[in-house]
Amino acid sequence: MSDSRVHEFDGIYLGGSMIPAVGKLKLATNGLAWRNSNTGNIITVLQNDMKKFSWYRVAKNYEVKLQCNNGIIYKFDGFTKEDYEGLASFIKSHYHIVLEQKELSLRGWNWGRTEFQGTQLSFLVGNRQVFEIPLTEVANTTSTRNEVALEFTQPESGNKRIKEDTITEMRFYIPGMATIHTEGEDLEKSIKKINTDNEDSENLVLGEDGEAMTAAAVFHDTIKQKADLRMVTGEGIGSFQDLLCLTPRGRFEVDFYPTFLRLRGKTHDYKINYVSVIKLFLLPKPDEMHMMFVVGLDPPIRQGQTRYPFLVFQFARDEEIDITLQIDEELLKTKYEGRLQKSYDAPTFEVVCSIFKGLTGQKVIVPGNLYKSHHLHHAVKCSLKANESYLYPLDKSFLFIPKPPTLISHSEIGSVTFSRVGSGITNTRTFEMKFNMKNGVDYQFGGINREEYPALNEFLQLKKIKVKNELLEENTLNFHDELSSSDDEDDRRLGRIGDDMGDNDEDSSGN
Repeated sequence: MSDSRVHEFDGIYLGGSMIPAVGKLKLATNGLAWRNSNTGNIITVLQNDMKKFSWYRVAKNYEVKLQCNNGIIYKFDGFTKEDYEGLASFIKSHYHIVLEQKELSLRGWNWGRTEFQGTQLSFLVGNRQVFEIPLTEVANTTSTRNEVALEFTQPESGNKRIKEDTITEMRFYIPGMATIHTEGEDLEKSIKKINTDNEDSENLVLGEDGEAMTAAAVFHDTIKQKADLRMVTGEGIGSFQDLLCLTPRGRFEVDFYPTFLRLRGKTHDYKINYVSVIKLFLLPKPDEMHMMFVVGLDPPIRQGQTRYPFLVFQFARDEEIDITLQIDEELLKTKYEGRLQKSYDAPTFEVVCSIFKGLTGQKVIVPGNLYKSHHLHHAVKCSLKANESYLYPLDKSFLFIPKPPTLISHSEIGSVTFSRVGSGITNTRTFEMKFNMKNGVDYQFGGINREEYPALNEFLQLKKIKVKNELLEENTLNFHDELSSSDDEDDRRLGRIGDDMGDNDEDSSGN
């Protein structure tokens, strides 16, 4: 710091995210810059963009909080008490801003009020801050009448999970209704909790349906708005409206960004990092009218206590879309290496599948030719417990969709048992197939039509999976007898599904 026009500090942490990073902070007359010691990434803020500086006593010595004119907030941790005088003098002389000393609340109370500052949510007791939440890290938010839950994006470091403890969820209890008590004031600053039986209801906040909104509902809507990263990241790459999702059930808007996607529903809003996408499946539905696109996630998304490790989308085969991605040609060649196109004009399921593949770098798994059902489909209809869905025998796994999505890897199967349930003429029409897993867990699929037995048994033999057959030999022979006498005219009438899938096996791209 020999030059009075430049201040440098080593070992300064960049806060405001789930993964604090250490680096060097340099303050110059025209602005400041922070450089990550590990990655070399640089964050710069020009003098004209600076709005407010604050000084806090925090866990890592002292912190400087910078609020910018566009609402973005930066936090720099790791200063010593002795750094204050020099920093305050430099900031006042060159940036013409006073470095304000702030004190945090140490009362330990969990009842207070909230304030929104740019992309930060502050919780205050009295006029002192207790903690702040970076809304850019909110992966999902849900609300009930008096409660709002925030779920946070879980950090990743390459393919290895961060070993430190991280917060996954936080809940706010907000009773009463919402009122606007100052006309023209920002809604986020004018939420007031009142009793539901208050006779003065002329200033109640009304929703789109004309009904009065609870304070929790207004708070929830504000969180969703503030967690929208468009103002930070610019326009997204592309967006799809009103996509039907079978699991979790609902219609969603899907917005693609460079490193993550947002899944927006009527009551749920998720942020999903592309590194969390570990599997992609494109599967024809046996009704010959729809395609199902499955996205495997780790970690899974959550709705309350329910976890969803798979997203199952359904598309009409004949639905087409014309879309142009907001990516320049140079970036398509350098970053995505031809995995994405500038524009698409094709069936919607193909376009969505191609964009997912290009942005995540994952292969798209499609059915191979080793298995065809009695009706020449790629799946067999059956039930898992009380849920009736479709079981797809794939090259390296079995996948049961849409509900509950269940993936069974061939390598984890100890054996498969065929059995009949009960006795009598009615029960001879169906059979059960139980997967005995090496880890001791069993998956039992029932209600399988007896005509499906030969194809399933042959597929298991080809995959060298051990089979235990508890079906009576007589009934097994009847299966073969009836299949050999099936009407050839019916076989010709059943068309082969998924011509667009070609001869792709499970390792194919599915484009």
